[in-house]
Amino acid sequence: MPGVGKKSATRMAYYILAQDRGFARSLADEIGGLHERIRPCSVCANYTEGELCEVCASPRRDRGAICVVEHPQDIAVLEASGEYQGTYHVLGGVIAPIDGVGPQQLNIASLQSRVEKEGTRELIIATNPTVDGDATALYIARLLGGRKITITRLALGLPVGGDLEYADRLTIARSLRGRVPLG
Repeated sequence: MPGVGKKSATRMAYYILAQDRGFARSLADEIGGLHERIRPCSVCANYTEGELCEVCASPRRDRGAICVVEHPQDIAVLEASGEYQGTYHVLGGVIAPIDGVGPQQLNIASLQSRVEKEGTRELIIATNPTVDGDATALYIARLLGGRKITITRLALGLPVGGDLEYADRLTIARSLRGRVPLG
């Protein structure tokens, strides 16, 4: 599994083996039932147990802003910051021609429909800063750019606490291009 190394997997296996058989059966039943209980939100494609995810169901969210992410787990990362109060849209990946993934395989048509129906003011594209993520961001910006909507991309550059000495050339270049005025 992604993010689980050999040592962690071994510790988990020993923990499960140390429990009674009922624990292992219960764990297997819970994992086996995930696909029946959890499904994509009908609006944004985030994971949910209901028709709508927590964000889409909340009356407190700003419906005029949509943050576009690659995967549902990206929403959890953005939510942890506590900074964003709009809604989300999960693409389900990025455009990757080498892997046979085009716009048709992603949730781009449903994003376009949402933008048209919901009166979106701002679209924040939060795809990863990779070649495929940048290509996907550019594709979406061109597709939806003719409307009265602000399309932005997450800022790229140096991390807080980072040292210039250890940053790569691309990160430094993006930091210089994305600089902001002080004061």
